[in-house]
Amino acid sequence: QMNGGFSRRFSLCSVCRTLSQTTSHINQTQHCKRLSGLVSSQVQLCRSNLELMQTIVQAAREVKKTCQKTFADMRWNCSSIEIAADGQKYPPDLDRGTREAAFVYALSAATISHTIARACTSGDLRLCTCGPIPAEIPEPGYRWGGCADNLHYGLMTGSKFSDAPMKMKRSGSHANKLMHLHNSEVGRQVLRESMVMKCKCHGVSGSCSIRTCWRGLQDLREIAMDLKTKYLSATKVIHRPMGTRKQLVPKDIDIRPVRENELVYLQSSPDFCSKNEKLGSVGTQDRQCNKTSVGSDSCDLMCCGRGYNPYTEKLVERCHCKYHWCCYVTCKKCERIVERYVCK
Repeated sequence: QMNGGFSRRFSLCSVCRTLSQTTSHINQTQHCKRLSGLVSSQVQLCRSNLELMQTIVQAAREVKKTCQKTFADMRWNCSSIEIAADGQKYPPDLDRGTREAAFVYALSAATISHTIARACTSGDLRLCTCGPIPAEIPEPGYRWGGCADNLHYGLMTGSKFSDAPMKMKRSGSHANKLMHLHNSEVGRQVLRESMVMKCKCHGVSGSCSIRTCWRGLQDLREIAMDLKTKYLSATKVIHRPMGTRKQLVPKDIDIRPVRENELVYLQSSPDFCSKNEKLGSVGTQDRQCNKTSVGSDSCDLMCCGRGYNPYTEKLVERCHCKYHWCCYVTCKKCERIVERYVCK
């Protein structure tokens, strides 16, 4: 079954969803056995480093939150990541090798490594410290200092956990494993590219005569937006023999190999307009839309031409705020009525 579903039990998507629902603190090795969906090497990693597992649980929550925020303006809004919290089965939009699965795998891999790298910096992980000081000499007025995000440790440890399900011999179709491994690596590549120089000013009266700088990762929302751009231009691939083994090649332009920086998918997605459980579509009925937008959140596109219903909502906001010396602010409360729209 070339394009069949990836193993229903062992999948990064299901693991992230399961872990995002975890409410207890993982502080004992027996807790590792209770986390459904983990493969043996992930359980081993959990047992040997409980602190790391707590960081990965935090990353799983970030994946869910970030995915839903990033796609809030689209018909597919990542709501399926909420479904099947038991980790044993999950909707077809994440199970069939779709471009939605490509995004979730890339985001999950990037987020796990991002969260681990930041945990090294904050001191939440005792097995790692700050990242290395860059070898290049800074410009005059700049100096290296602070605590860099430990990207190397984040990538090394994060990939061990993220890629473990896809590296099991009996874990679904070869095509799906290749797809998920490729997209996970694309996520980590975007993470590498998000490493920027961050600086803090020093000097008399804020003169900024000297800047202390370090290498830090951009916020996850920026990484997610980069991956969303790749999602929108993702390449459909097929699994075919290339030399002595089967590889993924672009379906319509198989004269070139798959690029290292592009997301790939095996199965086309539905339009997500109507509810279809077989295809993993929850539909857009009752979704909020923007009447004045011309983008994907517009009522025309979001509602798929079905039309929309208006309703009014009362908002209570702070207003007429005044600053008092020294040092507090007082505000009044104002009410205003806003008109909103939901898809029929």
